Amino acid sequence: MCVTALAWDAHPDWLLVCAGNRDEFHDRLAAPLARWPDEPGLIAGRDLTGGGTWLGVSEAGRFAVVTNYRTPEGAQPGRPSRGKLVTDVLCGRESEPVATMNPFNLFLVDRGRVSLLTNYPAQEDRPLPPGLHGLSNGGFDAPWAKTRRLIAALDRWLASGTGDPATLLTTLRDETPPAPDAPADSPDAIPLFIRNAVYGTRCSTVVAVGRDGTGKIVERRFDAEGAVTGETAIGFRWEARG
Repeated sequence: MCVTALAWDAHPDWLLVCAGNRDEFHDRLAAPLARWPDEPGLIAGRDLTGGGTWLGVSEAGRFAVVTNYRTPEGAQPGRPSRGKLVTDVLCGRESEPVATMNPFNLFLVDRGRVSLLTNYPAQEDRPLPPGLHGLSNGGFDAPWAKTRRLIAALDRWLASGTGDPATLLTTLRDETPPAPDAPADSPDAIPLFIRNAVYGTRCSTVVAVGRDGTGKIVERRFDAEGAVTGETAIGFRWEARG
């Protein structure tokens, strides 16, 4: 994912709500959101190049989403897959050492807690308090303008009480630069939705889990022109938490 906002334990009705966009090269093959037959209880899209995923839920009560961390040197080839890290944490198993991976930020919900896992600029596993949090391709403590915009939209969605994922999916389709006067190469000039024939927004995802443990994950997919190519919604259930 390249931008995501997460609300954890921040509303009387919702334990978890997350909304985000995955930006990637359009020629990198991926399978749509589905239950994985080889990983019982795992629901996610699938990167057919690296074999992992960018966002998913486990019916064991886990949720994870990863964003890459943009650095001047860029991603280095031959390093362990960050997508496989997501799969491993969702399945509750050990992964490759995160210090050996390209830079990333990851939100993980597991056993009733949410944490930020990162390996840049230093390795950290930070518990997060209830509330709204966001990630993009920079530091967690210095959120990009589009991240702040998405967090604000999620806050409004919670306050509205509609519970309709379509509203958040519409927000994720916004192509307006958060700071129109910012230089073109500045993070503040990058919109929530990137329409580009080579590298752009491939899918938007909304995850919502109620206090009773009833959850839904919705994925809307796009082609290189920004047109919708499909949408998948899958229900699941976690053990209820007060």
